[in-house]
Amino acid sequence: MSRSPMRGGKAMSGRPPKRKMEKGIMGRTIKAVFKCYPKMMTFALICLIINAVISSIPSIFMERVFSVVEKALKANGGWAEYGAEITWNMLTLIGLYVVSLILGAINNQLMAIITQGVLKKMRGRMFDGMQNLPIKYFDANSNGDIMSYYTNDIDSLRQMISQSLPQLLNSTIMVLTLFFIMLWYSLWLTLIVLGGVFFVLLVTKIVGGGAGKYFVGQQRAMGKTEGFIEEMMNGQKVVKVFCHEEAAKADFDKVNEHLYDQSNRANRYANMLMPILGNIGHVLYVIIALIGGAFIIGSVSNTSIGTAAGSVSIVFNIALVVAFLQMTRQFCNNINQVSNQVNSVVMGVAGAKRVFDLIDQQPEADDGYVTLVNAREVDGVITECEERTDVWAWKHPHGDGTVTYTKLCGDVVLDEVDFEYEQGKPVLQDVSIYAKPGQKVAFVGATGAGKTTITNLINRFYDIADGKIRYDGININKIKKADLRRSLGIVLQDTNLFTGTVMDNIRYGKLDATDEDCIAAAKLAGADDFIRRLPDGYNTMLTSNGANLSQGQRQLVSIARAAVADPPVMILDEATSSIDTRTEAIVSRGMDALMHGRTVFVIAHRLSTVKNSDVIIVLDHGRIIERGSHEKLIEQKGQYYKLYTGAFELE
Repeated sequence: MSRSPMRGGKAMSGRPPKRKMEKGIMGRTIKAVFKCYPKMMTFALICLIINAVISSIPSIFMERVFSVVEKALKANGGWAEYGAEITWNMLTLIGLYVVSLILGAINNQLMAIITQGVLKKMRGRMFDGMQNLPIKYFDANSNGDIMSYYTNDIDSLRQMISQSLPQLLNSTIMVLTLFFIMLWYSLWLTLIVLGGVFFVLLVTKIVGGGAGKYFVGQQRAMGKTEGFIEEMMNGQKVVKVFCHEEAAKADFDKVNEHLYDQSNRANRYANMLMPILGNIGHVLYVIIALIGGAFIIGSVSNTSIGTAAGSVSIVFNIALVVAFLQMTRQFCNNINQVSNQVNSVVMGVAGAKRVFDLIDQQPEADDGYVTLVNAREVDGVITECEERTDVWAWKHPHGDGTVTYTKLCGDVVLDEVDFEYEQGKPVLQDVSIYAKPGQKVAFVGATGAGKTTITNLINRFYDIADGKIRYDGININKIKKADLRRSLGIVLQDTNLFTGTVMDNIRYGKLDATDEDCIAAAKLAGADDFIRRLPDGYNTMLTSNGANLSQGQRQLVSIARAAVADPPVMILDEATSSIDTRTEAIVSRGMDALMHGRTVFVIAHRLSTVKNSDVIIVLDHGRIIERGSHEKLIEQKGQYYKLYTGAFELE
């Protein structure tokens, strides 16, 4: 028999595949924002640029007003001659401030709309992608860490899009605008300012670089902390039963200490940066004032673009130095803003990277092309039809353009199947099982023998390493996963009920089921009696995984959910493990009716529940060591006999 290459042997490490875009998270974020709101974002960007330029030019009018006042003091005409010019400059400045205020308000409103819209779409992309991820991804990542994507990381992204990036761009534009204005007025004073800026950038690189590293660590530590808390919340009863409170506290202290350490280091660096930069700006302001004053006293010649154009005084004067002091303060403040936003941007990029990592996760591979369709059978001929019937068929297109239909019967064959979660660590070896339609096949064996793994392979939660699994004679790799799983009914040992009514939870197995179908399924499972005794019957709301129901009642609802799907193949993984003996007797009758005419795979530790199985398969360390009916296996007095009589435990 030919062996297929290993398809699903390796378990995921939990880390997403490395991509070239990892180095361009910022660019990818900006691209995503423009893609969502191209026109609105363009208009917001125009408003921001104009506002930044307008906010940079008050010093120009200040210089003009001081120059006019200086002329007025020297001239005989005084206010009468220069008052109109002073008034015009002041009114123009006020007008620019009003325009800046309006543009700033518009920009803020637009960015609020854009940010929330982008985050909504990001959450939608993450959730949609998460629905298509393979089961092994959730095996490798804690629920709390996954939840952190939707809370902490999204919030960091919100902070970056709505505040950090706009402020960074605004400050950068103002710095560039002020730089050219300063060159226009004085080359010498500009060189002094640039010397101070060089020192600012050096400090930012040293201090800001350390903050960035720890902010990334903080995001990861936060995800681990939330994962630990979520795990402890779900297992609170177990913690109390085993008096594990103190140990749980100690474990949490370790996780919390790591988060504290990362956050403390990150914020310590970040909080050091602003005071240092602020004081550098103050020192630079004083230096410019002292040197400017000395230039005025010494009547030093001024060199600038403006003096070359004849628009600026060729010697230093009070008007020029006072205006330059204002520009220096603005320039330093905006340099500080740029430096300050670096930490927020780094934190936002760390959050964005995790968000994109989740979006970039490879979806569950599905190369199947055989689909499940409604069919009609007349004289042994199967034809496809649109209306709902009691007959289902596999629609199998072929390379030559022809299509064949195979009736869905529930014939399942595992042929020499090997499987491993991690390469080099086999879980199943050379497993062959033949389940004919209507047969009940039971799996027994010690914990870890591979019982649940077999059922996970049948519904392709994982792909086999070698061998073949055929369903009605069709290799399940050729069947689309959604159609394959639609033909299977599964009742798991761990019940999962969703927020909604009891009726909604039963209908989860078949979304187009009527209320009558759901009630019939509940009766079949033996759940109808207790459901009608609930406060609102089938309309009783369930929350927190059905916390207002007992464990047995939750299991009964889960069985009813599988019953309403009415599949030809049922997988019962310890389906009655949470039901007491009396309730089990009630359920058994419903289960017998549910299993009638179906291929059923049963996993049970209570061997009394599998006595009437057509075939009982005994597994040990991933290998089949015995198979046969209950009576046959008892006669053999092998492993099953020991398990059934308790002799295995005695040994």
